[in-house]
Amino acid sequence: MTNTSFEAILLNDLEAMGEAALDALPFGVVGFSADTVVQVYNATEARMSGLDPATVMGAPFFEVVAQCMNNFLVAQRFGDEPDIDDIIPYVLTFRMRPTKVRLRLLAAAAAPRRYILIER
Repeated sequence: MTNTSFEAILLNDLEAMGEAALDALPFGVVGFSADTVVQVYNATEARMSGLDPATVMGAPFFEVVAQCMNNFLVAQRFGDEPDIDDIIPYVLTFRMRPTKVRLRLLAAAAAPRRYILIER
């Protein structure tokens, strides 16, 4: 496996990681299918967001879990761009006071999941 830092981890690395390895990452990881249903929600993101993974898994990410990302800066990019690897500054506002973060958007046309990495 390559470097697992926020900036360097690869989409293929995330796909190959087991639950324990994903949970050990120091940043949030959300993986979802093409129809935005959450399939991966690591322990770091659960702890930082205060959301129970049992309520997040299987839910439409942009409509239910993170409505503050349901916009042209984040959600629409996954619809418009089959291949993404980009880091953007962002402010989370849903269910919390405004929190500055960096988001890393990862997608590849051939990959089964798309990912958002969240560094607080």
